[in-house]
Amino acid sequence: MNHIIKLFLSIAGLVAGICAGAQERFIFTPQWTPQAQFTGYYVAQELGFYRDAGLNVDIVHPTASQSALSRIFKNESQATTLQLCQALEVVGSDVPLVNILQTSMNNSMVIVSRRGVDPLSQKGARVGCWFAGFGQLAFCLSDKEHLDYEWIPSSTIVNLFVKGAIDAALAMSYNEFYQLVQSGMEFDENSVYRFCDHEYNVQEDGVYMRYDYYVNHKEEAQKFADASRRGWEWAAEHPEEALDIVMKYVHQNHIITNRSMQKLMLTEVLRLQLNRETGKREFRLRPDMVKLASDLMVENGMILAPVSYEELIVR
Repeated sequence: MNHIIKLFLSIAGLVAGICAGAQERFIFTPQWTPQAQFTGYYVAQELGFYRDAGLNVDIVHPTASQSALSRIFKNESQATTLQLCQALEVVGSDVPLVNILQTSMNNSMVIVSRRGVDPLSQKGARVGCWFAGFGQLAFCLSDKEHLDYEWIPSSTIVNLFVKGAIDAALAMSYNEFYQLVQSGMEFDENSVYRFCDHEYNVQEDGVYMRYDYYVNHKEEAQKFADASRRGWEWAAEHPEEALDIVMKYVHQNHIITNRSMQKLMLTEVLRLQLNRETGKREFRLRPDMVKLASDLMVENGMILAPVSYEELIVR
């Protein structure tokens, strides 16, 4: 009889463990295809940081037919990465979001000019931007500075720029900017406008989830945030090993890139995570940057009403 009881208890424990594991299943979708921009999450997955936290995490990248945001809206993913301006736009359209982890502390966007002149002196210029979005802050800049840019949406900004089809290009300092440099283009500081060096330094990537999901899964959200932060901290201490992990994801998903490009990206992403004032990797959303972004977007008509810091942080 004791053996039967022990067997029953063992089976019951196994079933409970399986159920608990199923409840902890967590689908995370970065906002873009595999690259070093998401290193910390790949590290946390590959080194078992999520598993150590009791989570069963799947990293599911967006596809051409299904964006990261669409997966969040349909409750097909529990969390995604968004730039702060993107998050404000979503919240401004009455879809409450919660920021559970902030990785970026500085803005990475730049506008590069073909003509060796300050891009802000080229009023009316044809400027390439991303077809997939991400340009909210740049549109605010053009409006506020009365630049009257003609925005040219494209999925091949680099090609358009190299071929001379556009006057300037909107680029991420960790991505398209390095692609242009690798293609042989040369820039001096006069021809590169860096948003973070001016009054447009707005934080970018953070991890967001729907508020209605968060309120019922606060412990799970905290575990994911803590394990992800651990992944980023490990990547900062072991960049070459972290890069090995990135390249695994790149190759598995047949992404056209190279290790040199991904190394440049990782180095720049890690640099942008440092608070300029403290020199530390703080992993926090800054109230002043939320207000700056919100004010700019309201002024430019992108959102109808201000979105506050308190609306975005975990309750």
